[in-house]
Amino acid sequence: MTTQLSIMIGLAIIAAVAADMTLNNADALLFLGRKFFVLLDWIAFWR
Repeated sequence: MTTQLSIMIGLAIIAAVAADMTLNNADALLFLGRKFFVLLDWIAFWR
């Protein structure tokens, strides 16, 4: 991955988080965070 591509992906992620926080009160971030913790519990169970 080139430096320019990684910077563009990073800026896109930051823009998506900022848009979610301003337009949606970070509901999508909370949803993804909760699903991530469920995934971690599931992975820990199968370990």
